[in-house]
Amino acid sequence: MGIGCRGNVVSVSGDSEVRRRLLEMGFCNGATVEVIRRAPLGDPIEFRLRGYHLSLRGEQAKHVTIAQT
Repeated sequence: MGIGCRGNVVSVSGDSEVRRRLLEMGFCNGATVEVIRRAPLGDPIEFRLRGYHLSLRGEQAKHVTIAQT
């Protein structure tokens, strides 16, 4: 997803620890996510999710599947 794009979380994958951590941060099915910006080299990525801003490394973000709206 590009900067400014929005979408809804479809699924969260990964091993149990990574998946649990992402779910605790709010990446639950149906949650609306917006890409705010990326670091100059593309990692980390800042998201707006459930009223707050959250930055994830690309390695973490690849476990979240988002359907663009």
